[in-house]
Amino acid sequence: MAGDGASHMTRSAEQGWRVLRGWAGRHAGFFTIRQATRTGCAARVRAGLDDGSVIRVGAGVLRLSEWPEHPLDEYAMWAAWFDGGVAVSHHSAAELHGLGTLRPRYMHLSVRVGRAPTTPRVVVLRRTLTEGDVQSAGSFLVTTPVRTVLDLAETGIGQTALNEVVADAVAIHRCAVAEIVDAGAALSPRAANRMYRAVTMA
Repeated sequence: MAGDGASHMTRSAEQGWRVLRGWAGRHAGFFTIRQATRTGCAARVRAGLDDGSVIRVGAGVLRLSEWPEHPLDEYAMWAAWFDGGVAVSHHSAAELHGLGTLRPRYMHLSVRVGRAPTTPRVVVLRRTLTEGDVQSAGSFLVTTPVRTVLDLAETGIGQTALNEVVADAVAIHRCAVAEIVDAGAALSPRAANRMYRAVTMA
């Protein structure tokens, strides 16, 4: 009987490790200590830190060392931090889509729930996005070009910068003028006016 119990525990541990690896695989190899604990893999992760198969990349964040580095790793890391329930948005999304030249100093993330990281590099915006507001960028989500344009129309960026974002979105076929105008009907009067001015310049 004791052997049966040990076998069951081994199967459970292996299953937990598969779940954790599958989760990390969706986010470029990143995972959190919380996720390791939830899957019952804390001991396996500690062993991985010792043998080099797991590396610590930040407070509470780890990574499977087999994953190669990529220029967009930081986005994937924060996607893992928020259990996948986050989207890159606003200025950061515009940069990813190639819209304008905003050169954001911070990473803008939109999330409904979850503990924000204690780093000045990240700006967390609390809001709910629909499935139609986001698209996959592989290891993380990003707001669609249309949603990004609307978000920026509601921010404090200058009209000239917004004009450039909209012009780029149309010129490189990220979205059509009609899509922007239709979606803009839900904006506040001030933001809608800014967006329409930008559209007329596109």
